Amino acid sequence: MLKKLSIVIPAYNEGPTVHLILNKIKAVNLLQSIEKEVIIVNDCSKDNTEEAILNYLKQHPDFNIQYIKHDVNKGKGAALHTGILKATGEYLIIQDADLEYDPEEYNLMLMPVFKDNADVVYGSRFMGGNPHRILFFWHSIGNKVLTSLSNMLTNLNLTDMETCYKLFRTSIIQNIKLQEKRFGFEPEVTAKISKIPKIKIYEVGISYYGRTFEEGKKIGWKDGVRAIYCIIKYGLFN
Repeated sequence: MLKKLSIVIPAYNEGPTVHLILNKIKAVNLLQSIEKEVIIVNDCSKDNTEEAILNYLKQHPDFNIQYIKHDVNKGKGAALHTGILKATGEYLIIQDADLEYDPEEYNLMLMPVFKDNADVVYGSRFMGGNPHRILFFWHSIGNKVLTSLSNMLTNLNLTDMETCYKLFRTSIIQNIKLQEKRFGFEPEVTAKISKIPKIKIYEVGISYYGRTFEEGKKIGWKDGVRAIYCIIKYGLFN
């Protein structure tokens, strides 16, 4: 029985919005009265992210939040590695600290767990009828190219390998040796879970409220190049 969901949040320079995403997570009522555990990892932010988080902890002492800080900036992947190892729930989900993904959809992500004891669930921005903010054509094309290349090497049929919303059985993800410290996390973890015998992987449609670069979006073309390298490295050679 699923009693606790761990929510792992990597945060870097998200001072203006981190309290908003925490409010959204706090407001979510999970199905079957599942407990929430939030693990937020501050990857040595240069803005007021730490101050915002500490203030939030003081204002909400009843909210189960673990706060961890990196002394040096290590990258999103490294922050996820730290948070994943601290998780104590039977399942964990990855949540960005911005407002691009809606915590109200945690229950959508959990449905394959309830119905078929899923091990992994990906939230796809490219399937279903949920709302999506219209932004970057080339980003969407790039995501689809990366997903297709990943599928070729993993023999999966995902529609959105690069999605933030990934839910894992904690015992599985904690036993995978993860190496990528920055945005290579997505192709690496996808390649490695695909090689686990009899693993049950699902995908559900989610909404997406993307940000512009002026609003704080951090992923650029160099991250796409790194993703291709990681798809090939972990898909073929690891």
